[in-house]
Amino acid sequence: MSTKKIPLRLQDPFLEREKAQYPEPLPSREFILQLLEQEGVPLTVEQLERLLTITAGERELFSRRLRAMEREGQIMRNRKNALCLPAKLDLIKARVEGHPDGFGFAIREDGGSDIFLGAREMQRVLHGDRVMVRTIGVDQRGRPEGSIVEILEHVNTRLVARLFQEQGVLFAVAENKRISQDILVAPGQEGGAKPGQVVMVELMKQPSRQAEPIAKVVEIVGNYADPGMEVEIALRKHELPHEFSPAAQALADKLPDAVRKSDLKGREDLRQMPLVTIDGETAKDFDDAVYAEPLPGGGHRLVVAIADVSHYVRPKDALDQTAYERGNSVYFPRRVIPMLPEALSNGLCSLNPAVDRLCMVCDMHISEQGEIRKYKFYPAVMHSHARLTYTEVAAILEHPERADSSRRAIVPHLQQLEALFRVFLKARAARGAIDFASDETRMVFDDRGKIETILPVERNDAHRLIEECMLAANVSAAHFLQEHNHTTLYRIHPAPAPERLEIVREFLGELGLQLSGGDEPQAADYARLIHKIQGRPDQRLLETVLLRSLQQAQYSPENVGHFGLAYAAYAHFTSPIRRYPDLLVHRSIRAVLAQETYAPGDWKAIGVHCSMTERRADEATRDVEAWLKCFFMKDKVGNVFNGTVSSVTGFGLFVALDEVYVEGLVHISELGSDYFQFDATRHQLLGERTGQRYRLGDRIAVQLVRVDMETNKIDFVPQSVAQPGGATKKSRKR
Repeated sequence: MSTKKIPLRLQDPFLEREKAQYPEPLPSREFILQLLEQEGVPLTVEQLERLLTITAGERELFSRRLRAMEREGQIMRNRKNALCLPAKLDLIKARVEGHPDGFGFAIREDGGSDIFLGAREMQRVLHGDRVMVRTIGVDQRGRPEGSIVEILEHVNTRLVARLFQEQGVLFAVAENKRISQDILVAPGQEGGAKPGQVVMVELMKQPSRQAEPIAKVVEIVGNYADPGMEVEIALRKHELPHEFSPAAQALADKLPDAVRKSDLKGREDLRQMPLVTIDGETAKDFDDAVYAEPLPGGGHRLVVAIADVSHYVRPKDALDQTAYERGNSVYFPRRVIPMLPEALSNGLCSLNPAVDRLCMVCDMHISEQGEIRKYKFYPAVMHSHARLTYTEVAAILEHPERADSSRRAIVPHLQQLEALFRVFLKARAARGAIDFASDETRMVFDDRGKIETILPVERNDAHRLIEECMLAANVSAAHFLQEHNHTTLYRIHPAPAPERLEIVREFLGELGLQLSGGDEPQAADYARLIHKIQGRPDQRLLETVLLRSLQQAQYSPENVGHFGLAYAAYAHFTSPIRRYPDLLVHRSIRAVLAQETYAPGDWKAIGVHCSMTERRADEATRDVEAWLKCFFMKDKVGNVFNGTVSSVTGFGLFVALDEVYVEGLVHISELGSDYFQFDATRHQLLGERTGQRYRLGDRIAVQLVRVDMETNKIDFVPQSVAQPGGATKKSRKR
């Protein structure tokens, strides 16, 4: 009995998957890689086509698949144009991270150690490009050093930059200082822009070892000193979407001006309930309202009503797409880039006073121990009875007899909220949630849009009251969806990584302190230590070290709990106007109530995207604040300030100034004629000869010597050692 040999391409283990996706399936990527591995030598495209019996009609599609595999670094071509496996060539797939000084690093996609790239290697790439690198040794500091073998993808197509001209040559300098190459503007492609202006350029030619990148001007953003230019630059530098698509705006324009009778179907009517909003003085969008009352058998009823954005923004419509793209609203000083058009964010979905609004309600029963005994979610219509501020509520709670006549009717309800708040505080302490002191500030601007002064933001009990109410609603939302086995995006905060714990424990041990909890400390262990160090001279240092040992919170469908808040499950439910994950949680809850399932797509990928947009917004706002602070300080060069060492690095100290709340650098070269050794574990710089030590949390007096508006850098030199009460003493000469 004869057996017929199965053709090679039919042995593809992923053939059925390819058939399901394509009417005429090609060999899968996995099978191509497997074949190259089995052959053990580089293969030409022709050899590979023969092995896989690729027909003439399939060659174009097969060629596209190979090109896609090259772009993603799965295969590459050698000098003889044969296809190779990068692993066989000791090549590593990485993303380029540039440095303002011209060198850079290859950030490995496999999570391995970063690879140093010298200035010569960086000439042919820009920050963010994807490359294949080969390690070629170690640099003078013992770091692995690499050489770029292949550029997989140039990611920069448009850049915000400032124009300069030297010897008749027009060039642009990118606002992103990680891009250190000058960008030549092609003759005749300046688009009417003049030297000194801020522009958007489009790259016509990427950099190479022989030539700088070449671009054309596609937009004149404005003059560098124009009011608000710092925001315009940040929007483009961080690629923040800031203009609504015509389709999204058209949908917003079609929305009604008020709640319609038809919108009330299937909703609870809470218009008589004295729900109120409590926000900051400058807030314009009000997405949460609260009400509390005592329960007959003891405990409290808490009602948290949240603007029902999901009623107006439907899955996959233009408003939903723009909300997903933005991920969140971005709050710059004096300007907001909203996630949704104003008709929603400041109109229909803002719980403005004295108007009907649609809402999603979390209705909870809270025990006297602060435990959520039961809860329910339901859509409702509400009517806010007052728009209150934190300052106003704090004043009313402290002196209820002095409340304005227009507020007297709601004073008892505010007192009920305060009573519930005290219960929540006890539960928070019992739970062991971490509570670090915050150093928030507020910028006050003059008529020209520049900082007049910077003031600390003092959190009062009204801030914390609202925060605890929102935490309760968010926890209930997470438990509700978990209980009904409905996938959603949780707000997760993983436990500290083992390597960070080892560093912090070594540091604490030298001070005679200990973080309890063994290899897996809990939030309560952190909370106990924070309580223990209150009042110590090094309290700020210790709190900073403990804070830096924690990981960053993020969004994920895989619930690992929230370490810092000490919750087993936590989700964001309370701000769907300004956070896309909250909108997804609302849709998930509505689906459960309707006995349906909400499936927006790949939950994990959505979580990664929303975490990215959050970080992007933070970076953009930091850039704007840094520029504004530089402008604020530029006429203060020569002044002496007291401050605190806020960070210690291998190149110097960052000092946060008292009263003006601005941070700048004391470069290591300014610390004296000594060799200073950086100790990352002890957060210090130590002089070899003098023994002079600079440590995180140290008090120091510094003189402002330079403000660089181009790089947003502020430079100090040490003046003396600061003493309590503002007195100073001269430090000994080194």
